[in-house]
Amino acid sequence: MPKARKMLSDWDAPYLQALVKLIETQSKATLAHWAVDYAERVILPLWSKYYPDDLRPQNALNAGREWLSGAIKLPQAKTVILECHTAAHEAGGNPVAQAAARAIGQSASTIHSARHCIGLPLYGAVAVAYDTLGIKVPWAQLEECAADECGRMHDALRDVAVENEPNPAKIDWKC
Repeated sequence: MPKARKMLSDWDAPYLQALVKLIETQSKATLAHWAVDYAERVILPLWSKYYPDDLRPQNALNAGREWLSGAIKLPQAKTVILECHTAAHEAGGNPVAQAAARAIGQSASTIHSARHCIGLPLYGAVAVAYDTLGIKVPWAQLEECAADECGRMHDALRDVAVENEPNPAKIDWKC
């Protein structure tokens, strides 16, 4: 069996570029709220399906929300978010859970840097595709499923987007 890919890799894919264009019009706060909310609603259940007792991804999302509300400082949030990245590493043998934890960690990390929100589609869409189709199907099928999920992510961001946002995040995509 071929090794599972960890993330989407075609930066020029239309479904990613549509998201990038919309992301570039929004503030860091809007992007963080979108990424955390979407990750909790769609991606966290994929993690919980395999690791229901491991709350590190949920804790990362909670820390992101707490930072957004002003309840905690960034260093405290970052410590919790890094634990989610550790969970992803430890789930290396499970492509669905690993991609889900990576997407959640990146979504929560948007509070630190707006560009981290791109981790939601790069990892999260792959987690959804693997969960939907399995890991043994050809990459083209997985990518098609991931593209559909990216479309849903785009719709969710458009639903919360601030029209004519006066302070869009300045994102350097050379990550």
